[in-house]
Amino acid sequence: MKIIAFNSGSSSLKFGLYQMSYKRTEKMFTGEIKSIGQDKSEFELRDALGNTLLSEAVTIANQNEAIIRVEQLFADGSLPMPDAIGHRIVHGGPRLRQHTLIDDLVVQQLEAATAFAPLHAPSSLAVLRFAQEYFPGLPQAACFDTTFHREMPDVARILPIAKELQLDGVQRYGFHGLSCESILQQLGKNIPERLIIAHLGNGASVTAVKAGKSIDTSMGLSPAGGLMMGTRSGDLDPGVLLYLMQQKKFDAATLQIMLNRQSGLLGISGISSDMRVLHESATTDKNASLAIQMFCYSVRKEVASMISVLEGIDMLVFTGGIGENDVRVRAKICGGLSWIGVNLDDARNQSAQHSINQLNGSCAINVLPSQEDRQVARHTWELCSHNKS
Repeated sequence: MKIIAFNSGSSSLKFGLYQMSYKRTEKMFTGEIKSIGQDKSEFELRDALGNTLLSEAVTIANQNEAIIRVEQLFADGSLPMPDAIGHRIVHGGPRLRQHTLIDDLVVQQLEAATAFAPLHAPSSLAVLRFAQEYFPGLPQAACFDTTFHREMPDVARILPIAKELQLDGVQRYGFHGLSCESILQQLGKNIPERLIIAHLGNGASVTAVKAGKSIDTSMGLSPAGGLMMGTRSGDLDPGVLLYLMQQKKFDAATLQIMLNRQSGLLGISGISSDMRVLHESATTDKNASLAIQMFCYSVRKEVASMISVLEGIDMLVFTGGIGENDVRVRAKICGGLSWIGVNLDDARNQSAQHSINQLNGSCAINVLPSQEDRQVARHTWELCSHNKS
């Protein structure tokens, strides 16, 4: 079975085509459309070895046009037609906590859950609807970032608010679950008892995993909570929001824009949400330097808190765009954790080939790729196979 996995962001669309069987998951092609809605979008298609097959600058106004461009690859024979489609969905709300095949009821429930992830849900729904239109008759699956965290213990899941609000689904959901799943998949039989996964990208979170199960994570009700991120503030004193509402007359829409699009690395630096740009500017711009320091400080604090939750640490895994590629950020984070046995080896950190800890260290430190699309393809195949049986 050939399965295409869609992973949509607010201004991007990633996809991967996989050949699935009982014994293996084989990557065939991957692609990405960046800067959707801007003057020029970037479209790349790569083969299984990472060789670029297509690279073009095009104008793609929205997610709908992005799907149409991907569909053209199948129509003109550039890619073989898929047998099923899987979608990475950030938040399914309180009703959708398991990966599922998509029907009309699931679409309705996804629409009702958009308030939980206003930055991500609209683009995901747009991709889903147009995929149904341009790939009629193909089974489609919704794979949720929240599923991995659905069995978190009450002490971590329940927020300290009134019971009535808890019953409405206001709780800690946790995100980057498909990324966390992919880390466990790569570790295989070598999953340690006490594992911390730091998914660091434009969105960032830290998850405590005990014996293969999520027991706590930094993000909460929505992907806006927890760590300071690219354009998201992360956790704030609730008094800040009350002050802005009462004294500055911010409404919900203004708060949403501020918290999700104008804060984090961008808000502190005033330059960019891209860590690479900030590194280039840090020597001459104190705000860029401060943004990097605050990000690393935020991650280090969260890792330390998860160590207390796990009562120790056996392995720390870095993943995500920053986690996998930023040598300096990894060094800054680990540099403040040597007291607990997180000792990074500078030379191995430079090469970033999986294990980067000192050989005599008590805690393993690994760099592993986030393989969300592969997980989406695997879950979609399992759902379709089960449905056939």
